[in-house]
Amino acid sequence: MDRGPVGGVVGGRSARLIRTESTTEIPVHLLFRDAPEPAPVRLRPVVVARRADGGARGTGEGPRPRGPAGGRATTTVPRVDPELVERPARVLPGLVGVLAGMCGAAGCVVTSWWAGVLPPPVAEALGPAARAGAAGLGPAQWAAYAGAGALGLFGFGGLTRGRTGRAWVLGLFGRYRGTVRRTGLMWVNPLLLRRRVDVRLRHWRGEPVRAADRDGVALRVAVLVVWRVRDTARATLGVEDHEAYLRACVEAALVRVPVAAQGADRGAVEAAQDALTRLVAADTAPVGVEVFAVRPVRVEYAPEVAAAMHRRRIAALDARHRASVLGAVVDSVEDTVTLLTARGLVELDDYERKALVKDLTVAFCAGRGEAGP
Repeated sequence: MDRGPVGGVVGGRSARLIRTESTTEIPVHLLFRDAPEPAPVRLRPVVVARRADGGARGTGEGPRPRGPAGGRATTTVPRVDPELVERPARVLPGLVGVLAGMCGAAGCVVTSWWAGVLPPPVAEALGPAARAGAAGLGPAQWAAYAGAGALGLFGFGGLTRGRTGRAWVLGLFGRYRGTVRRTGLMWVNPLLLRRRVDVRLRHWRGEPVRAADRDGVALRVAVLVVWRVRDTARATLGVEDHEAYLRACVEAALVRVPVAAQGADRGAVEAAQDALTRLVAADTAPVGVEVFAVRPVRVEYAPEVAAAMHRRRIAALDARHRASVLGAVVDSVEDTVTLLTARGLVELDDYERKALVKDLTVAFCAGRGEAGP
């Protein structure tokens, strides 16, 4: 005899089972059995000795970084060689180089007259005196040629012109020898390696990069950076390319600072600009780059969220417009009812007042809807 699924026998087997849709069968008595209480385990207190630097012995835990007041850890500022600081280089006025070059050229002419190797037109012009002083090319003449030629090359080869807003970073065999910020004609040792650096106030407008607003919505932001090179030694020798380093710092700051989205108030925009400027200035100061302002000039939503945010913005504007229209209608109805009652034109009870308010509201809303675009 077959019984029900609970408490009976079906097909010769006990039916005290709950059959689920899977192949697992769970006995009923296991569902309602009280779980045994866990046996108490006595735990011994463990004391971990800590080192003086704040780490734990034997655990591999290092000291936790703390801020100046024992709070959260502060951001590590990149460091550059403290001895790498801009200093003026030793240069001479350009007149010294001109005189040295002229003396070298004159020495070559005199040596040629001494050796009797002057060009024929010049020898004929000088007459017998040029032929009488000819001694031929010997070791003394070659030494005189070498000295006069070296003097002329050093004199004319070291002449350079300094311009306003430009500087020369000088180096010799990989060692920094100073910076030249002078203008005009001057003489610089021709053996020194020269690197020109633009120290004028400059601005840089980057390509749109990825950023986010306070809600985490993806943005694409193009920024305008106003900056200049303050320390030419660190900007040239501290990093491989200070302009590329500046671009990388701007991109890193955009990742850390939420940018004000389109339509934000002026206070939020200025707060984002100040935060970006402080971060970029702190990152670029160790390499001799001074940043004055970092301003987002174009903020737009990323392509993957642009359509959704556009619809959301239109919906918000429509809701704000409807709220303003409704407020204006309610004010107009209130003024109308108050004016009619105050002048004694109508006497209304509560039911009639509600009906009049309803009719006026419908009329005013219909009139505004027809007058709208």
